[in-house]
Amino acid sequence: MSKHNNFIERSLIGAVTFLKESIFSDECASHKGFLQSLDPRVKTITFLLAILQILFAKDALTLACLYVFCLLLAGVSGIHLGFFLKRTWVFMPLFSLFIAIPALFSVFTPGEVIGSFRAFGLTLSITRQGLQGAVLFVARVITSVSFVVLLSLTTKHFALLKVLRIFKIPQIFVMTIGMCYRYIYLFVEIIENTYLAIKSRVGTGVSYKRGQHIVAWNIAYLWQRSYQFNEQVYSAMLSRGYRGEPVVLHDFKAKAKDWIWLLFVLSMLAGVFFIQKSRAL
Repeated sequence: MSKHNNFIERSLIGAVTFLKESIFSDECASHKGFLQSLDPRVKTITFLLAILQILFAKDALTLACLYVFCLLLAGVSGIHLGFFLKRTWVFMPLFSLFIAIPALFSVFTPGEVIGSFRAFGLTLSITRQGLQGAVLFVARVITSVSFVVLLSLTTKHFALLKVLRIFKIPQIFVMTIGMCYRYIYLFVEIIENTYLAIKSRVGTGVSYKRGQHIVAWNIAYLWQRSYQFNEQVYSAMLSRGYRGEPVVLHDFKAKAKDWIWLLFVLSMLAGVFFIQKSRAL
């Protein structure tokens, strides 16, 4: 087997494994940690308030403090730091970094020049205003994504869907999310099985035209099978009593610890808000 094929196989298997672990794993939500012990409703409210504070934050120091707070919450909830960082620094934060890069330069953000360099025959200047704006934008994205991922990791999927319905999110929206969650898992399984079937039948030494034919045929087959799976998944959900409302075994019950946590978060965010307001005056 060539190194090129090894690379493709490792990349495919790695991407599928990462997707399974990051989206479909309820292992973290089953740990006996601090956030796992909180009422899902109270926990969701406090996280939404934290995200709102992140969106209205006007300096990187506030965002850094909120990000450290998020990491502390992950630690006391039994989530390994490396596991958490891999799931919060991939995709959206990296994508936002590439979006923010043009804002560094005076062409897009005029202001005080702090450095210049030449590239491709052009002189590019980085401004202080552009650097501050880019840092603030990336910090907001990273911190927001971290809180969202932490909420999903410490809350079971069905409980989170039920919370959405308690907050009066439209039923069709919640049902669509639930369907997608179940269907994507089956889709990932199909990708794994399809690749294994191709490898076992035709091996890795395939010509370019033959490879194109195999890929085109599998795309068409996957589309047809996806449509069939969509109907089967929905029929299976209906046969098990699903009527558009997520069902959990236990009703939510807020305890004293939940109210103390809510009061603490409200006090902390109010303090951050007034500190920001006083610094702006």
